[in-house]
Amino acid sequence: MLVVCLLSVGIQLLYILGIFSRLAFYSDPDESGSPDGAASLRLLASSPAVDPPVSIIVCAWNELENLRTLLPLLDDQIYPDFEVLVMDDRSSDGTKEFLEKSADRFEHVRVIRIDREHDHVTPKKYALTTGIRSAAHDLILLTDADCQPAGDYWLAGMVTQLDRPNKEIVLGFGPYKRRKKHGWINRLIRYETLFTAVQYLSMALAGLPYMGVGRNLMYRRQLFLENKGFYSHIRVLGGDDDLFINEVATARNVAISVHPATFTYSKPKETFAEWWHQKQRHLSVGKHYKTRNKFLLGLLSLSHVLTWLTGPIIGLITLMTVLNTGLSGMLSQPDGQLLLIASGLFGFRLLAFWAIVGRISYRLGHTVDWMAIPVLDLTMGIYYGIMGVVTLRPRRKNRIMKWK
Repeated sequence: MLVVCLLSVGIQLLYILGIFSRLAFYSDPDESGSPDGAASLRLLASSPAVDPPVSIIVCAWNELENLRTLLPLLDDQIYPDFEVLVMDDRSSDGTKEFLEKSADRFEHVRVIRIDREHDHVTPKKYALTTGIRSAAHDLILLTDADCQPAGDYWLAGMVTQLDRPNKEIVLGFGPYKRRKKHGWINRLIRYETLFTAVQYLSMALAGLPYMGVGRNLMYRRQLFLENKGFYSHIRVLGGDDDLFINEVATARNVAISVHPATFTYSKPKETFAEWWHQKQRHLSVGKHYKTRNKFLLGLLSLSHVLTWLTGPIIGLITLMTVLNTGLSGMLSQPDGQLLLIASGLFGFRLLAFWAIVGRISYRLGHTVDWMAIPVLDLTMGIYYGIMGVVTLRPRRKNRIMKWK
């Protein structure tokens, strides 16, 4: 157990100090001292260097109420040349009628209606592929119908990240909204989303990009077409965002956006069962990642679980030994010295994680309360252990391909 504790804590520290710290101390050249960042984005939006035309694509299946809220926010983006392409995928909730009646209301909105499913591809991937192929512009910015941009400069802020050599992809952040009435489940969802972002944004900064989230993701259409879109995983349920990015992202072609004005906010699930089902579907896609990415993410999760399985026990044994033999007596024994080292490293890992993730949470809009991070860290260790068993368990193939 002692060796396992030392190894797992050591691996955790490598990730925390070597990778996560890159995001914690990342200096975005487009950030300014303004409280909401809008002033800096307003200046950048007026620069010809960051004004390429953009197609915002939203895929929607029975999202009438969400579209009523989202489309005005997208149509009002402060940017010189863009379109909002709504892919209405067989909606039967009045979406079609709403979009037809609103045609004259929105200056930038264009609608494509899909009336049937196709056997060779999952519905959302078909809708998204059709949208990308039909887009008027090369820059594609994706979001979901249940998302809301942080402000009028969301589009401009995402585009600024491409104004750098060789950049073809921008990874954005899409936090979930606070819901006090849903208590601990809302806090867990927000923290899990934050920690996922810590991983994929930090990995991108370390030259190891592996995923993005479709709630807030930009890339060039040419990149999509040259790599045959979703062809390699066309029948995999999900993965229209992370599997595609996993396939085409490199150390050189990815930028990140952590400017508060470029976030998109979503409504979280309201029950544990709904969230658990969503996470099972999302994590099942991970088995299609590149081998290197699966190894790095698996090592991170396994070391996280083992750290919390062994660390508290080693700490308790160390405390009891010190109380029984005294510190000098413990130091006189080789095993006692190792116990003290392991306990010290475990404590240092807790503090380092708390400080680094706390700073990232602050930078990413105070996603979670700083004081709650240690408890949520433990919760994630339990979550990884359970989810690891669940995702590795053989499951019956679901022959019905759901949209989401």
